[in-house]
Amino acid sequence: METENQKKSSSVSDVGAWAMNVVSSVGIIMANKQLMSSSGYAFTFATTLTGFHFAVTALVGLVSNATGLSTSKHVPLWELLWFSIVANMSITGMNFSLMLNSVGFYQISKLSMIPVVCVMEWILHNKHYSREVKLSVIVVVIGVGICTVTDVKVNAKGFICACVAVLSTSLQQITIGSLQKKYSIGSFELLSKTAPIQAISLLLFGPFVDYFLSGNFITSYKMTSGAILFVLLSCSLAVFCNISQYLCIGRFSATSFQVLGHMKTVCVLTLGWLLFDSALTFKNIMGMILAVVGMVIYSWAVEIEKQKQANAKALPSMKNSLTEEEIKLLKEGVENIPVKDVELGESRV
Repeated sequence: METENQKKSSSVSDVGAWAMNVVSSVGIIMANKQLMSSSGYAFTFATTLTGFHFAVTALVGLVSNATGLSTSKHVPLWELLWFSIVANMSITGMNFSLMLNSVGFYQISKLSMIPVVCVMEWILHNKHYSREVKLSVIVVVIGVGICTVTDVKVNAKGFICACVAVLSTSLQQITIGSLQKKYSIGSFELLSKTAPIQAISLLLFGPFVDYFLSGNFITSYKMTSGAILFVLLSCSLAVFCNISQYLCIGRFSATSFQVLGHMKTVCVLTLGWLLFDSALTFKNIMGMILAVVGMVIYSWAVEIEKQKQANAKALPSMKNSLTEEEIKLLKEGVENIPVKDVELGESRV
């Protein structure tokens, strides 16, 4: 009964983590679209905004540790610095890739993260994938590709930035899971340690990156009450988005996070059509359906792998428990059998 209850609570927690990630991610994309679009508040300082996100996240972590809601565990500073460098390279690389490449190639580079993560996990952790998992990954990539990729234009600088973005993002997501397992640290505890470093570095260098991308410094932007409201909304959603990302990768894997994370793409396209009158063609709809089918296949394939692993672990324990029972029965049997004196030919009662 306890095991069944633990499984149920674990399943509920898994669903909750995914739901938090999808809702917060879609929410932050919608908020940023209103904040950064020319038809909205034209706040085009994406890297600096990410710095604000991590600053608020770091503040939440600081308050949580101070009030005793969470505990602080030791993680070597060099590992935190290494992770922050990789994470910041991911953010900067993505922004440069979006600026230098066409939207179509940018989407292709994002889709390539799934196979890149799979290869990296195989190289770094010797992780293998079943045929069903590989098939589902292909279906998801094709589905999302159909509904998002349009024009594809490639140039040398954009290609290099895309490669840096894909490699650093994949490595960052794998490292999140590795650090949690290595130091037995929770997702929020790890985030509260990395967030301050990322916030300081992004707020220092972010304005210069944004100047290179947009040609304007953030100091020249005239803040309005509406822009401030959407910045605060974006930062609030970012806290939940960051926590749920670490939570999902810690509970599952970087590959699962990438595959099921494309549900956000489907949600964004649907909400864009509902809220912003974005065009939704037959090709988009068919691509989204195919992507969702791929995600369902992936979830089924991962569940089968989990059951196989559980059965494989259960067999040795069953053997050990049976051996103990046999030993116990043998002992009881020996105690009940009268012992014969070989020399006298008599039985001792």
